[in-house]
Amino acid sequence: MTNTIVVTDRLTKRYGDRLAVSDVSLTVRRGEVYGFLGPNGAGKTTTLRMLLGLVRPTSGTAIVLGHAPGAPGATARVGALVEGPGFYPYLSGRDNLRVMARYQGVSDHAVEDALTRVDLRERGSDAFKSYSLGMKQRLGVASALLGEPDLLVLDEPTNGLDPGGMADMRKLVVDLAEQGQTVLLSSHLLAEVQEICDRVGVIAHGRLLAESTVAELRGASTLLVRAHPVELALAVSMEVAGDDAVQLTDDGVRLELPEDRAPDLARALVAAGADIHEIRPSERSLEDVFFEMTTDQEENR
Repeated sequence: MTNTIVVTDRLTKRYGDRLAVSDVSLTVRRGEVYGFLGPNGAGKTTTLRMLLGLVRPTSGTAIVLGHAPGAPGATARVGALVEGPGFYPYLSGRDNLRVMARYQGVSDHAVEDALTRVDLRERGSDAFKSYSLGMKQRLGVASALLGEPDLLVLDEPTNGLDPGGMADMRKLVVDLAEQGQTVLLSSHLLAEVQEICDRVGVIAHGRLLAESTVAELRGASTLLVRAHPVELALAVSMEVAGDDAVQLTDDGVRLELPEDRAPDLARALVAAGADIHEIRPSERSLEDVFFEMTTDQEENR
């Protein structure tokens, strides 16, 4: 059994003169949570729609579960929520899912299981039109879960959820991956992605800027030093860590130095006559990396 669920090669989509997605090559592996990140209008949803066979690419290729996007062999094993759920407003949430289940040839038991997993079973008899935005989003995820798909494609799955609902959705996504399902999700909530995703792809202006594990993108942990005078702290830090591993920031002096070297740094600063206010480990968040990458992309356009 192959370890790869989704592979794209230079996937490109043009709408007239506008280039929506350009040469995107990404890989999603079995059993992982893959986060697809990018600003609004970056090409995330267009890419997901191409993977689902809803949009035909202008050029490039994609393989989903060993098939072309939209082929019966792929669609039967993919569940998706893209650009918000669409349901019959006057039917109940349960009956809407039953309609979906009939199309897919799955049982009413699967409907009840899906409602339970998204915490909607008690409200399943209420009309869809009475649902809040968050409840509608959860019902959309429930519809994607019908039939136990191998791949779940979720576009902003926590949209409209309150903090408790967001925590429940995060747990659901993690549980799905632990059970062997693969989740490809787009999100603008970077702290959430950092918490639950194994690997991420970062896209801006239709181009894939990076694809890596969250840990690799964030880089090694650093030490942050606040000492006075700053010029002396900077000079000592360069002696300890090397000129290229030291950066002066608004917060203080940042060193690419393992945490266990902090005592060496402290001794050197004291010996040089610096007053130490703080030495602590510091890690870049995924949000820091994301804004750095997308800002650089914007400046280079």
